[in-house]
Order: sequence, then C-alpha cells, then structure tokens
Amino acid sequence: MCIRWLLGSSQLQRAWRAASLKHLPYGHQGTRRWRHSGGSTYRAVIFDMGGVLIPSPGKMAAEWEVRNHIPSGTVLKALSSGGENGPWMKFMRAEITIEDFLQEFRKLCSEISKTDMSVDFFSFLLTNEQVVKQFPVMTEAITQIRAKGLQTALLSNNFFLPNGKSFLPLDRKQFDVVVESCLEGICKPDPRIYKLCLERLGRKPSECILLEDLGPNLKAAASLGIHTIKVNDPETAVKELKTLLGFTLRTVVPNTRPVRKTMEIPKDSLEKYLRDLLGIQTTGPLELLQFDHGQSNPTYYIKLANQQMVLRKKPPGTLLPSAHAVEREFRIMKALKNAGVPVPKVLDLCEDSRGQDHWDYITRQVQTWIKQYRATETSTIPAMERLIEWLPLHLPSQQRTTVVHGDFRLDNLLFHPETNEVLAVLDWELSTLGDPLADVAYSCLAHYLPSSFPIQPGLGDCDLTKLGIPTAEEYFRMYCLHMGIPPTENWNFYMAFSFFRIAAILQGVYKRSLTGQASSATAEQSGKLTEFMSNLAWDFAVKEGFRVFKEMPPTKPLTRSHHTWARPQFLPRTLGRRSYVTSTDSSPAHASKGALVFSPEGLSPPVREVYQRLKQFIERHVYPAEPELQSHQASAERWTPSPLVEDLKIFNCSAPDTGNMEVLVRYGTEEQKARWLTPLLEGKARSCFAMTEPQVASSDATNIESSIREEDGFYVINGHKWWISGILDPRCQLCVFMGKTDPHAPRHQQQSVLLVPMDTPGIKIIRPLTVYGLEDAPGGHGEVLFEKVRVPKENMVLGPGRGFEIAQGRLGPGRIHHCMRLIGCSERALALMKARAKSRVAFGKPLVEQGTILADIAQSRVEIEQARLLVLKAAHVMDVAGNKAAALDIAMIKMVAPSMASRVIDRAIQAFGAAGLSNDFPLAQFFAGARALRFADGPDEVHRAAVAKMELKHGL
Repeated sequence: MCIRWLLGSSQLQRAWRAASLKHLPYGHQGTRRWRHSGGSTYRAVIFDMGGVLIPSPGKMAAEWEVRNHIPSGTVLKALSSGGENGPWMKFMRAEITIEDFLQEFRKLCSEISKTDMSVDFFSFLLTNEQVVKQFPVMTEAITQIRAKGLQTALLSNNFFLPNGKSFLPLDRKQFDVVVESCLEGICKPDPRIYKLCLERLGRKPSECILLEDLGPNLKAAASLGIHTIKVNDPETAVKELKTLLGFTLRTVVPNTRPVRKTMEIPKDSLEKYLRDLLGIQTTGPLELLQFDHGQSNPTYYIKLANQQMVLRKKPPGTLLPSAHAVEREFRIMKALKNAGVPVPKVLDLCEDSRGQDHWDYITRQVQTWIKQYRATETSTIPAMERLIEWLPLHLPSQQRTTVVHGDFRLDNLLFHPETNEVLAVLDWELSTLGDPLADVAYSCLAHYLPSSFPIQPGLGDCDLTKLGIPTAEEYFRMYCLHMGIPPTENWNFYMAFSFFRIAAILQGVYKRSLTGQASSATAEQSGKLTEFMSNLAWDFAVKEGFRVFKEMPPTKPLTRSHHTWARPQFLPRTLGRRSYVTSTDSSPAHASKGALVFSPEGLSPPVREVYQRLKQFIERHVYPAEPELQSHQASAERWTPSPLVEDLKIFNCSAPDTGNMEVLVRYGTEEQKARWLTPLLEGKARSCFAMTEPQVASSDATNIESSIREEDGFYVINGHKWWISGILDPRCQLCVFMGKTDPHAPRHQQQSVLLVPMDTPGIKIIRPLTVYGLEDAPGGHGEVLFEKVRVPKENMVLGPGRGFEIAQGRLGPGRIHHCMRLIGCSERALALMKARAKSRVAFGKPLVEQGTILADIAQSRVEIEQARLLVLKAAHVMDVAGNKAAALDIAMIKMVAPSMASRVIDRAIQAFGAAGLSNDFPLAQFFAGARALRFADGPDEVHRAAVAKMELKHGL
C-alpha cells in the first residue's frame, strides 16, 4: 500500500471557510433543469467574453490612453466610428484583415486625438494573455454550472490574429458551444448570431441566460426571449446568476476537485482501512476529493461519518531518490505537536523509511536540487545552467542550525477564521535540520511573483503599504530582530537559491506531467514557469554579485591613477584583470600587462574557455533564432519585446543603455544610481538619449535649441527631438535629455543633461522613424515633443552647464561599442556569404569558384582584420591610459568601422542576389544599421576632421 499519513482537526471546516476559493475542473454530468422562483426552467448559460469573462476592451483602452498620454476616450470613439460599417465591426466580421484594420484605426485615432498616433500598443493589450486573463469568479461559476449538468456557451464578437487563429485567451473546454463573429461573418446585436448559438446548444430562448456588458446586445437577446444579466461587475453578476439558477456558484469545499484519473485510490480498500483505524461503526459513504493545488504529493480531502481528514501520499510511478518524503513529514509533525508547534494531529503512517543524516545544509540542498533538476531536465534553460555553476561557488560561510520546514509559505498554514492565529503548519515532508534563513527566504517568494502567477498569486505588483504587508526586506529584518541576530549580508543568495529550488521542483512536475504522474491539474504549464522562476533566481544572483562588487577594495591601477575595472564576484575570476600577450603562447612567461592580445589563442586558458562557451552559445541558440526574431519584427506584435530575446540575453549591452549606464556611473549621484542605474544594469529597464533635433545640424552639439529653465524648484523642458533610439520600447523608463539652460554662457557651457522619467506628463511621441523602411521595433527611433515637462531639480546630472562635458564622456565608450558590433555584423555577413557561395551554381560552376566572388571574400577578410586590429588598439589604450588618451584611436575606429562594415555587407548582399535584399536573411538589416552608424555618435566628416587636426598637431 502507498505510504500516506492522515490528519484530523475539529477546526478544519472553519479554517476552510476562511481560505481563498479556487475553481473546480471543467466537466458536467448529464443535463439537468434548474428552476428559479418564477417557475422558468434554465438549461444553458451563455457568456460574452470582453467585459464578462475578461476585462473589456474599453477598460484596457482607457488604461493605455493614460499610460501613453492620449486624450481620454480616443480609442472608444474610434471603435464606434462608422457603426455597423465601421472598421471595428468589419474587422470582427472578418471582412478586413488586421493590417487593414490597424491602418484605418490609426487614421481614426489620429484624427480624433489630433496627433499622429500608433495603435500597435493597443493591439498588444488586446492580444496579450497576461492582460486579458479570465476573472476567477467567472471560472468558478462556469465550473459549478457544468457540475450541475447545465450547458455553457461562449458568444463573442471576436477577430482573427495575424497567425490566422481567432483571439480566444480562454480554455475552450469550459464551453459546450463557442460562437465567434469572425468565424460566422455576423456580429452581435444581429439576431442571427443569437439564433445560431441557440441552435447549436439545442435550446429554446426561454431556457437560456445571457451574461453581457453592452446594452444593445442585451436588448437584442431579450427581444428573442433570452433572459439577460447586465454585467457591470463580475462578482455582482455571479450573485444575480446564482439567484436565477437557485444553487451556489462557489466551491463548497474550497480548493478541491474530483480525484484525477491518474491519482485515484481504491475507495473500498481506503474506507475499510479508515474504519479499522478510527473504530468507526456508523454507516454512510466515504467522500473523497482531491485538492487542486500542490505540485508534489497528491493530497486528498476525506469525509467519513462525522470525521473530516486529509490524506497525503506519494505520486504513483518511479520517483527520484529522497523526493516526496511523506514519512519524514509524518515524524516531524508528530514530534512538533508534542513541542507545542501548531501542526495538525497526525493519525497514522502506513509504511516507514529512513531519512537523510544531517550535514552542511545549504551545500547538501544545492547539490540535491541540482541533481533533481538534472534528473528531470527536458531542455536546456540558460538561467538554470548559470545558477548550477554559480550557487556552489557562493555558499554562505556561516550557517545556524535549527529545524527547517523546507516548504514554509502561506498556503502551508491554516489560519483561524476570526483571529490573528495560525492553527497549523502543514506539509513537513521536506523538513530537516539546517539553516533557518532558507525558510525565511522561501516564505518571501510571493513578494516577487506577479498577482497573475498561475500557481501561487504573488504580491510583486501590489501596493504593500496599502495592504498593510511588510516588504520582503522589512519582513527579514523583523525576523532577525525577533531572533536576536544581525541581518545577514548575503540575503540575495538565499533568495536566488529559493527560486532555483522552486524552478527545479516545477521542472520535476512538468516531467511527471508528461507521463501522467503529476498531482496538479496545472502541472503541464509548469514547464514554462521553470524558466520564469530560474530567471528570477538569476536576478538575485546578479544582485549578490553587485553587492560583493561594491564591497571590494579599489583595484590597484595598472599604469594610471584613474578608475580601473574590478571583477564582480559572479563573473569568472579570470575576467577581473586584462592580461595582454603578443604571442599565441598563453603561458605566464609570455604574459605582460602592456601587451595586446591579437586572437583568442592568446587568451589565458580559463578566458579562452569562456570564449569557446560564448561562441557555442551563439551558434546553438542565437543564429537558429534569427528567423523567429525576423518574423516577430514583421508581425503586428513587433512593438512588444520578443520573449525570445529576453531568454537569450546574456550581456545586457545594447545601445543606448550602455552609454546611459556610463553617464550614471561616471556622473550620477548615489540617489540617481539607486533609482536608474541598478535596473538598467539588471536588464529590467531600458532607456534613451535625447539630443538630436530636426531644426538644427545636431552633429554640432552646441547647436541644440531645446530649453531647460528653472521654475518653482523644478526644471521645465520644452523641445523637439528626433531619432531618439529606444524611446518606443514599452520597457523604456528613462530619457537622458540634453538641452540649453543658459544660451548666454560660453559656447560649451550652455548645455545641461537631465534625467527624465518616461511617465512624466508632456512627453508626446509624434511618430516612429524608419531606416530604409525598417522600424527597428520594439525600441525604434522616435520623433518626440517635450512640452512643459517638469522634472525635479535633483534630476540634473553633474550640474548646469556640464552637458557638453557629459556628452563627450558618454560618446567614447559608446563609439567603441558600436565598432565592436559592426565587426560582429561584418563577420556574420562574411560567414553567410561563404556559405552561399559554396551552395550556389552559376554559369556552369559553383559561385565559390568564380574569380570575382573569391576576390570579394579575400577583400572582406582583409578589411575586417584591419578594422579589428584598430579597434583592439583603441580598446587597449582606453584600458591602460583612459578615454582622453584614446581620443585619436576612437575617432579613427568610428571613421573606419561603419564604412568597412557597409562594404563587407554590400559584397555579401551581391553574392546572395535578390535574396540579400529581403528579410529572409539579416543582411539588409545589417546594411541599414551600418549605414546609419556613419551618422550615429557623430558623422564621418566630424571624425575625419578630428583625426586630421590631431595628426597635424602631432606633426608640429
């Protein structure tokens, strides 16, 4: 017999009443009739989608208008424009495509708002499943309706997505019938669509109830004899529906469902066992339900006679060693009950097995969960690989030892329904002796999870102050104060490990779901959640690395007195200092601080190993992803950041963020760094730099005209900027703005730099600009108006009149970053060209044998190597002597690299023929980027002049 334990509690029912309610699984048993007090019989309930099951488009549009500074009501006016023959109704009848609709819709919105307005963000809101998530109260009501044998139907004015599927972010299994306007060619309030729904249900109008939020649609349904409920608030509508149907629409035993097929227990044997155990003599059936939460051991609700119990058992099938230890849980709870800890009374354990001996808890835990993850791994998850390498290297040096629960969180506590009291701590299967801070950190997971998280709704997007809930940091300090211990410095390690552990657990659940062994109905989606959790874990690992980095003593300079780069602890030790060699022999005898590495072979073995890993990562994960990324950039969702890019991000070194990070590191105050630098470094926010203006030649930064004037303790900005890269990205939170504070000051002391939050009123994006027709979504390049934008005085960087100095300090590193990217694009273009030349035949022989192609390949290789060496020299001088000393080298590489890349990419396009001009390959995008960089961070002419002046100066 399976190992299991049981518990009983006279307070169990009261605790359940206080618990949050969750829905039962879908399914219904036969067809029944339900009468309300008036005597009518209802056999089906019909639901609208937007405004009933999910938030209405109108509500989402209103939120989007506020967020994007669009006049209120613009979207709703555009939606209703033209009535039945307007673009919105045509779109929902599938008479026009989504591209045609968005074009018409943008035109309408622009006319209404009197601005040139993009509606792609509104399209994102409509088609993002995280935004349009089904109301839980409606999910539960549908479950109860179907459990009573009534039919359910979805009747929706709907539309097609670019992938050809209709927009339906719901589980179709909830409904017996689904009727969508885009599939039928008719929309509500046309009576024909209601009749079609009734026909497919096989019901008369008087047998049906419709829940709808729009008056005209309700009126049309009522005219046919359908009983209607107007939905203004889902909770209120469900109460009205309950009155009509005459039965509860909320789960009676919260959080339970019928036992899943793969988790069934022989009821006859179980009943006999319980009657013998408890000495129950009375008759009556055994009631057995399964709790629908929990991702590890199946947990059941049992009622027999007047006894209520909970049963826990291991899942069926072959299990991992040391996993699902219900026997340990039984022993710990039995011992703790006698020690006065609030745990339930345990009744019996059917079988026994030995637990693990205690040794270094965190070390054992890290090793255990790495093994557990490896045993259930189904694909490579980059963040998990990084954590598996990072965690063992950063274990706490000191640990306290107490009883550790191992799964301590709110939903393993039973609370008194009326008083602030914990009645029982449940689920002790992972308990042992160990470091209590692991429990403290684990109980804080909800603080960092969104409220929409499917397994355990979190608090990450909630106002904790308003809710009266302490932050995770406050909670941790309260624990330390209560225990009389100093706060640990490596709190981020414990959080990283906790999220890593949850990710490993979810991976195990997902693996078991593939074989039908998982106990939760939501197990199959845990595969995606594993990656989500591992990314959260890595966020904390990065924070821990930055903490250690900040506490490190300053590094001794090589040959200069200014700042040198120190290695964050989370990076390989060999990356802390540069070791330059001129020979391919990387032995210490050939190493020298002042020498320059010409090739990967000249790197030290550990760094060379990192280089090889990076190269393999690019080849295995990045290059194969190019078609999907290109497809995303051509889709209606292109202004939404691609999740694939976020998954693959490993360096977080994109422009213009790198330059803005430089500004904050070099010139920002501690407050400015805390607010803006940290989220930029962690990759959680994006930024833009606003300097270029359409009215003046902005290659001369002293020409800019945008004004910054002081007023009532604020700075007020007015100006017209364009080619502001990254400003259209929905993650863009900061604009580094350059304007004039004193037009009468000396020429290079008139400008200042302000940090402008992107949600500040007065920032109006006029339009996205294109580069050879390419939008560069999702960041794009925006033309923007700043009208009476008020910014606090503390957002000034370095001080008034220091803008030109800041811009010059920012551009040096930014220029070399661009040149590095250009060399990478050139290498990629040449590799594509070689592969193409080997695979194509023209005029009777392979392209690779054509003389002109061979000459182009040779010329490209020579030009790439020339530029690479110049860039390496510039980087070397910047490292050993500083940016100012490298000014000549930086100007030369910025003059050379974009032109070189343009030529190399152009040759590759020529080898591809017409295909090279298409979006089927990245060459056209490479070319547009290289050509644009002959302007960005200063045009070629400025750099040529700078090089010539310095050359002449040196020659005198």
